[in-house]
Amino acid sequence: MNIHSLKNIYFLGIGGIGMSALARYFHAMGVAVSGYDKTPSDLTHSMENEGINIHYNADSSQIPTVCDLVIFTPAVPSDFEEWAEIEKRNIPFIKRSEALAMICNGKNSIAVAGTHGKTTVSAMTAHILATSGFPVNAFVGGIMSEYYTNVLINENADWVLVEADEYDRSFLRLHPDIAVVNAIDADHLDIYGSKTELELAFEEFMQQCMNPFSLILNAGIKTDIITLPNEAITFSASKKAVFTAENIHVDNSEFVFDVFKSGSLFIAGAHMSLPGRHNVENALASIAVADKLGLDPASVKNALASFRGVKRRLEKICECNGKAFYDDYAHHPKEISVLIDAIRELHPGKKVCGIFQPHLFTRTRDFAQGFAESLAMLDRVIITDIYPAREKPIEGIDAQFLLNKISGCEKEFMPYESLTEEVSRIKEDIILTIGAGDIDRLVPEIKEVLKNCR
Repeated sequence: MNIHSLKNIYFLGIGGIGMSALARYFHAMGVAVSGYDKTPSDLTHSMENEGINIHYNADSSQIPTVCDLVIFTPAVPSDFEEWAEIEKRNIPFIKRSEALAMICNGKNSIAVAGTHGKTTVSAMTAHILATSGFPVNAFVGGIMSEYYTNVLINENADWVLVEADEYDRSFLRLHPDIAVVNAIDADHLDIYGSKTELELAFEEFMQQCMNPFSLILNAGIKTDIITLPNEAITFSASKKAVFTAENIHVDNSEFVFDVFKSGSLFIAGAHMSLPGRHNVENALASIAVADKLGLDPASVKNALASFRGVKRRLEKICECNGKAFYDDYAHHPKEISVLIDAIRELHPGKKVCGIFQPHLFTRTRDFAQGFAESLAMLDRVIITDIYPAREKPIEGIDAQFLLNKISGCEKEFMPYESLTEEVSRIKEDIILTIGAGDIDRLVPEIKEVLKNCR
């Protein structure tokens, strides 16, 4: 199948962050794009405003009369009723990951992988390349704050940058010219069954990099059974590596640091508005990619200074009436720990309250102890109902199950529908909404409550 010759594509699950990037790309290429999603959102409304037809209830009549291809996400269940019409008409269908791999075929590609940080690294790298005049098409798993989109399109680009998702082993369809791996921590155990299997998948992904000397790895990655390639370019803000950051400090709410390459000063006084030492490491990964592509360090420094981040990645929503409010997508214990560390460094001595919506029953069960330890780093934690996404409930696994494991901080359960009202009673200086479900839908309401608090 030549994916670039298609005239009409239908998307099942078009509102997902990865699916929407593909839909926007094909729409920009002149393909007729339409699709279904379960829930309206700011993202689907944006696509509708761009001219993409989307419906929200199962309706087979909405499938175009002439349809070359259906692209679907595994989040759409196999018994979804539109499947019957698709199969009756023998319309070809492929997963999102297959479509992304097809776009990469025939192009030079950069794939950014890792159980944490891949969205920020993808967005930051795309911004650095685009701002430095390097033509690239980029598919990012989040909304880039500068561009208000999750895809950058340049018809003259010979390079494609993609966020390589390990879920469902999707990233194994890619054979990148440059590959980044930021972290390999246990996750998606509902798919892999064990960290061993996850590591083996990452090992296969790294072996698929077309050039082992173009593999860029976080020097802090810890593995149980696989050995990381010696040829790889490494980066770290705290360990020995090819690219390192030193003299890290906060100046006027910005992180400032010097970048060294193989022990020699590479960029002096890099500035970044994104908070957190983890974002310093993310920047090092992006700088390593830019250097591999031959970009001038001065251009990279300027581009980094203008990067404004990704929506829902330690996103500062407002600061009013003595309180600062941040929203973050963190849904893994490691991510939550890193988030809280960043907030503590940015706001030393301040009290922090986190409102956490667990994501998936299996993840809550598998990482309960890790969640308990990371959430205990807060001064106060409010846990709301588990967001099920694609899963059915598991007996005994609920918010109270997780709450019972937390010690060392104030804690309570709050139903989702009561969270906005509760915000007005929060006494802590810093408020975080945390989770990969739909807690972000409450962000505008919470912001309004905080603005009106006295």
